[in-house]
Amino acid sequence: MKFSVTKEKLLEALQQVQNVVSTRTTLPILSNVLLQANETELHLTTTDLDVGVRGTCEAHVDKAGATTLPARRVFNIIRELPSSEIQIDVDGKNAASIRSGQSFFKILGLPEDEFPPLPKFEGAKVVTMRQKDLRDGLRKTSYAISTDETRYVLNGVLFSFKDNKLTLVATDGRRLAMAEIELEFPRSHESDLIIPTKAVTELQRLLTDDGDVKVSMSDGQIAFDLNKTLLVSKLIEGNYPNYRQVIPGEAKERVKLEREMFLNSLRRVSLLASDKSHSVKLNFSKNNLDITANTPEVGEAKESLAVPYKGREFSIAFNPEFLMAPLRALTEDEVFLDLIDEMSPGVVKIQTPFLYVHNADAHQLVILSAKPDGGGAHGVTRPTSLQNSPLRHRRLNHH
Repeated sequence: MKFSVTKEKLLEALQQVQNVVSTRTTLPILSNVLLQANETELHLTTTDLDVGVRGTCEAHVDKAGATTLPARRVFNIIRELPSSEIQIDVDGKNAASIRSGQSFFKILGLPEDEFPPLPKFEGAKVVTMRQKDLRDGLRKTSYAISTDETRYVLNGVLFSFKDNKLTLVATDGRRLAMAEIELEFPRSHESDLIIPTKAVTELQRLLTDDGDVKVSMSDGQIAFDLNKTLLVSKLIEGNYPNYRQVIPGEAKERVKLEREMFLNSLRRVSLLASDKSHSVKLNFSKNNLDITANTPEVGEAKESLAVPYKGREFSIAFNPEFLMAPLRALTEDEVFLDLIDEMSPGVVKIQTPFLYVHNADAHQLVILSAKPDGGGAHGVTRPTSLQNSPLRHRRLNHH
C-alpha cells in the first residue's frame, strides 16, 4: 500500500476517529486504526467493539491496500510533521514508512484481517433528518445522562421514534431533559432505542449545522451516516423508565426569565451554597426574584432580579448545578420556569410556536427536583431525587 495525502486532511480524519480508541484495551488491535487505500480515497476505521467510527479523506493512491497502525501514535506523529505533504508506504509485513519533508518515521502495524469489522446494516430501518435538528436536540438533553453504572439503562439517551416525532430523553433519576423533533417516517419504523453515552459524545463531535444525517436501525445496533463519516454503536439493552409520568401537570405559576442573566446570578450565588445541602433558594414576590444561598460558618449570598411575576409569595430550592445545566445548553434569550408548589418539580421551558405538545409550547422540558422547606441550612433539605422523592406516583419506574 502506498499513498500521499495532505497533513491537514489526514489530521482531520484521524481526529474524527481516534476518540473511540480505548487506552485500556487488552486487545492490541483495538488500539489501532484500520487504513484502507483505494482509488482516490483513504478510509480510516476505529472501534472498541461497542462503538466504531469510519472516516474518509482524499488521497493520491499509488498502490491500493490496507493495514492497521497504532492510532494515537500515528496521530501524534502526523500532528508534528513539518510539511503539508505526507507519503506513506506500507510493506508486506505491515511496517509503515512515513515521510514528510526531512522527517522519516517507521511504524510497525498489524494485519488488517485481525481488525474486527463494523456491523452491516442490510435491511435496516432508515430515517433521514437534518443534522442541525439532531445536534440541537442532543445539546439540550445529553447533560442529564446518568453516570451511575448500576442503572445502566440511564447511561445514554433514549431515541423514541413515534407519531412522526423523534423524542430525545435523558435522565439521571433526579432531573430529566426531553426534546422533540418533528420527523416523517413509516409507522413500521417506530421504536425506542437507548444510545450509550460514548456514542452520543462521538455523534455530537461529528454533527454540524449543515446537511442531513442518515440513521439506520437494526437489532441491537444503530448507525449514523453523515459528512462522509459513519458512526456505529451497540444499543443499551433494557426498558427505559416511563419518563412521561414524572412530568408535572399544569403549572400554577409561570415565570419568564432572561436566560443569561438568570444563569449568571445562579453561578455567583452558588459559590456560597452549602456543601451539605448544595442548594440555592428562589424567593418569589411581586415583580422580584431573590436568589439566595447560605453556608453556616462561611457566609451567605443574595442577588435580586426584576421579573414579571404577579403570583403569590413563595420559596423553592434547587440544586444549582441542575438548574444551570439546561440554561447553559440553551441559546434562547428567554426561558420559562413553571412551578406548581414548593414540593413539586420545576419545569424549564422555551417557546416553540411551531411545535405544540399537549397544548404546551415546549420543545424542551427539564424536570428539576424541588427541595422542600424545613430542615438543613436555612430550612433547606438535601437534594430530592425523583426516584426517592415525595412525588409518589411520579417516580421513575421501569416498564
